[in-house]
Parts: sequence; structure tokens; C-alpha cells
Amino acid sequence: QVQLVESGGGLVQAGGSLRLSCAASGSFFSIATMGWYRQAPGNQRELVATITSAGSLSYADSAKGRFTISRDNAKNAVYLQMNSLKPEDTAVYYCLADIWPTRHWGQGTQVTVSS
Repeated sequence: QVQLVESGGGLVQAGGSLRLSCAASGSFFSIATMGWYRQAPGNQRELVATITSAGSLSYADSAKGRFTISRDNAKNAVYLQMNSLKPEDTAVYYCLADIWPTRHWGQGTQVTVSS
């Protein structure tokens, strides 16, 4: 069974920074894509950023220039450095890991940005 454990969420003022971390544990051979989605109240879950095992990156337009995704394959971990945070970034952030044939999700971590 695969588990994803997230950390790093919290309350921050607009313009501030947070770093989210997610580590995968369990029995598996390798992880393909890892990344982050987010869901604000009343909204659908949306892509924030993903990174493949080879290091290819993909960002939502809202994240470009402010957020940086990275991963440590040796630790089965993915990170999201979020700078210049805005109130509209407030959401529950979910980590994902594609471990064939399933996309696994973390439990979510709350990020709240106050104005």
C-alpha cells in the first residue's frame, strides 16, 4: 500500500512564502510523475505543478513565476516552494504520485493566505 504524507501548509500573509513537502512510502518500484493539485471551497481540484521522474516540469499559469516544484527521487519526495503568495492561493493542496497503474493522492494540507 502506498502512502503520501504532506507537510508545510499553514497561514501566511500575502506576499509571504511557504514550502510544501510530500513523501511517498510503501511497496513500489518507482514513481513516474509527482506533483501538486489544489482545491478551494466551491471549486474543482486544479493542477498546480507536476514533475516527471526525468525532471520535466509543468505549471499552471497561476503558478508560473511564483511557485517552484522539485523532487528527490532517492527520498520519493516532492516539494513545492511557493513565493509571493496571494489570497487566491488559499486552498487545500494535494500531493500526487503516479505509481503504475494508479494515481495516488495525499490527504491534503491547508494553505491560507491572508490579505
